[in-house]
Amino acid sequence: FMTVREAVELVLQAAALGTGLGGIPPVRGGVFVLDMGGPVSILDLARQMIRLAGQRPDEDVKIVFTGLRPGEKLNEELVSARENLTATPVPGVNLASGPRAADWPLLRGGIEELAEAARAGRTGQVLATLQRLVPEYAPAAAAASARAPLSAAR
Repeated sequence: FMTVREAVELVLQAAALGTGLGGIPPVRGGVFVLDMGGPVSILDLARQMIRLAGQRPDEDVKIVFTGLRPGEKLNEELVSARENLTATPVPGVNLASGPRAADWPLLRGGIEELAEAARAGRTGQVLATLQRLVPEYAPAAAAASARAPLSAAR
């Protein structure tokens, strides 16, 4: 998890890296990722939050396992398997890079197609367009089978 302070610091550090402040060569158009350490057990986090609230886990507050809800996942992937993380001069801040550059005309057309399909409520076309633009994207089973109309901001 990333705290608000860490998020603000990452934005400021990324801005500095992007503009070359402090004698660092500028990194244009980069995606910066904070090294947040290893995975955190949700059960451990829940127990710690209960203790911080002055209660006793499993005695004062019962922890109930409900399973995954549609769209939830067990692991958060910050970069795809096809991307690399490279250290920057700022400790704990890495630069994500992939094997391909964006095809801007294709991307612009795809975004327009997404918006049009979403406005028309064509879920299947939205998912197909997303998968064409982002080959690593795999919709959740619930999204793939959903037939409810979608909406897009204008």
